[in-house]
Amino acid sequence: MDWNWMEFGLDGIDAARIIISCIVFYLGIVLLVRAFGQRTLANLSSFDLAAIIALGAIIGRAILGDTPTLFAGVLGLATLLVLQALTGKARHFHRIAGIVNSPAVVLMAGGDLLTDNLARAHVDASEVYSKLRMAGIRQRAEVACVILEPTGQISVTQRGTPIDEELLRGVIGAERIPHED
Repeated sequence: MDWNWMEFGLDGIDAARIIISCIVFYLGIVLLVRAFGQRTLANLSSFDLAAIIALGAIIGRAILGDTPTLFAGVLGLATLLVLQALTGKARHFHRIAGIVNSPAVVLMAGGDLLTDNLARAHVDASEVYSKLRMAGIRQRAEVACVILEPTGQISVTQRGTPIDEELLRGVIGAERIPHED
């Protein structure tokens, strides 16, 4: 049986274009998320979700070209999955992990909001207050720290028990957290 790949709407040049486009968009997304902070994709509102869907449609169209085909779609999807797997493996190397992973950042130390870290992390004070309420915090004096985690989630730790130093290793602003007496 003789296969003619053009019957499926894909030749070698189109395949190369799809793979290169996927790589460029993937790297662009990684860099943009790093620039705008890990909160960018952590908690999506309905507006954020609509914007992400629209961006996905635009990126998909740009990657697949004017007349997307089944094989172009499969090739694009396979390329993105391979890039994701390679990025996961590359995170084991310190230099690459520093580019791909965002560090944890202290947003609140004791009862004090750290406005410099809030700005750095692109987090609004109202988001911190919301997380405090959700954690059952009734007064700022109950807070040991609030940390923006590398995943983009916000964690709240209450006062009462000293925090193990190991848990704060590599956290930006950890030195500003008050020690329990």
